Amino acid sequence: MDPLAALLREHPPQLLSAWELHCRIALLEDTARACRAELESRTARLHALPDDIQQLLFGQLCNPLDPRSAVAYSSASKELRELTQRVEGARKSLLQELKEENAAAAALGLKWGLLSCKALREAKDIGWFQNGLSTTDLATLGKLTPVLTAVATLRLVEPPHSAGPDGRQLVERLGEGALPAVTSFSLHSVFMGDAGASALAAALDRGALPRLKHLYLCSAAIGDAGLLALTPALRRRPALEVLGLSGNPFGDQALAALVAPPPADAPPPQAELLAELRRLYLINTQVADAGCAHLASRLRSRALPALRGLYLDGTPASVAARDAVQEARHGLRVQGWM
Repeated sequence: MDPLAALLREHPPQLLSAWELHCRIALLEDTARACRAELESRTARLHALPDDIQQLLFGQLCNPLDPRSAVAYSSASKELRELTQRVEGARKSLLQELKEENAAAAALGLKWGLLSCKALREAKDIGWFQNGLSTTDLATLGKLTPVLTAVATLRLVEPPHSAGPDGRQLVERLGEGALPAVTSFSLHSVFMGDAGASALAAALDRGALPRLKHLYLCSAAIGDAGLLALTPALRRRPALEVLGLSGNPFGDQALAALVAPPPADAPPPQAELLAELRRLYLINTQVADAGCAHLASRLRSRALPALRGLYLDGTPASVAARDAVQEARHGLRVQGWM
């Protein structure tokens, strides 16, 4: 509330003498001058900072889904306006880049049926289903991940057997703390390849997706090398409950690494790897008898204690090999009989 209004509410004008009212107005004017002087002093201190530091501060305020703070900062003084509107060589101004990122975010939200950046910012469940996402769309989504703080479920599903957009444009942009509320992350028919799996591993180790419980990377062209690169990061996620790897061309070697016992010198907190994993989807992979035998051996040694569902449909594993996996753990349901 305005200070003068508060004062007059306590002491209506008819109860104040002319001298009292004059004194109070003078006090408010002194306060306003002091605030203005403090603001000018702080602005002057900003001006004293090197341009690269000011640009860094502006960048920290930039939020493509809510650009108001950055715009307000750029308007604090003539010098800051000139800095954020400056065009250097082929590069656009900082404000123009923010404007275009805001427009791209709004267009991406419309593909999901969200009519505003505010709706996208507050969304808890984001899913694109066969909407023809482009690689550029994934790059835009990657830039938004630091500010999508409400999203709990993120699902990108492209048509089966399609080339799909390049998922690396998304996962390579997952920085520390990105998508902090996401518990379920799904990419279906979104190309990752071995390089994309390695990039996701690096993102997880940077601290992205800190609350992840369900991870689906289906029909993503991940081979043995890709899963081997991703495996250490997955094994460091004790809360992981569901892992979907269906439709990828990896085989026995990668599966063996995924469920291998911890190293002999592992500290006690790592003694139970993938301890919460309940369902493992290996449909249409190249897991064969050797992989099943290794998995059965690990199950008999009480590895993966929470595992209740294993899906092997469309793999080259024999009935006998799958039977051995089923028999290794009472209560385990193995699907994919030939």
